[in-house]
Amino acid sequence: MTSSRLLVVQPSEWNPPGNLADWLVAAGAELEVVRPAEHRLPGPQDEDFAEFLDGYQGVVCLGGEMGAYDDAEFPYLAAVRALLGRAVSRGVPVLAICLGAQLLASATGGQVRRGARGPEAGVLLVAKRDVTAYDPLFNDLPFTPDVLQFHADEIHVLPPTAELLAASPKYDHQAFRVGSTAYGLQFHIETTPEMVLDWVAREPEIAERARPGQFELDALAAAHQDLAETWQPFAERFVQLTAGELTPGRHLGRDLPLV
Repeated sequence: MTSSRLLVVQPSEWNPPGNLADWLVAAGAELEVVRPAEHRLPGPQDEDFAEFLDGYQGVVCLGGEMGAYDDAEFPYLAAVRALLGRAVSRGVPVLAICLGAQLLASATGGQVRRGARGPEAGVLLVAKRDVTAYDPLFNDLPFTPDVLQFHADEIHVLPPTAELLAASPKYDHQAFRVGSTAYGLQFHIETTPEMVLDWVAREPEIAERARPGQFELDALAAAHQDLAETWQPFAERFVQLTAGELTPGRHLGRDLPLV
């Protein structure tokens, strides 16, 4: 069985690793979950920063209610951005989700802002781009996979070297890869129905953008069964990538049309 040690960065108590943790462990990964609000991550000014990732074969960065630049209220975000940038520069595989994707984008030259078209919420489709035919994680996904959306900010400008992997009618930058092994997903794949219901209660102004009935428990349970069919194999492929069992992606340019 594949064996990799993954650092899971959880910026917010609202967004634990959920189903994604189970999928990664089932694929053979060992997880170390770190909440930077409670356990300080080293920054570039620290002596141990350069070696901090030495014991890990991959990094997962989860979401949260804060914005990617809310350092004044959440000062540890600077260290998370620095860590993600360091992982990219070292070629350590990264899977960054929602806020994590925004932090990855901002750490590597992209820009994040409040979503110009308002919040995006509910179970929706994204569309893969043609370049995903050459990507080890996205190649086997359906052309228009279901995803769980719950965000108010957007990745406005991709990093200069990023490859756009998926888009949606409302927001173009739904999935991207920086370098050959660092992935950002604007949407969620890690959730459980209970997690989503907690977000609905905490942020009703985002939840109200979903189609009626989508955030009822039965509907969420059925949706998560469908999500698992697509995204558990994706998580397994990420573990294989961290173990060196998959060939990393290559840059083909991000201006090809949607599939």
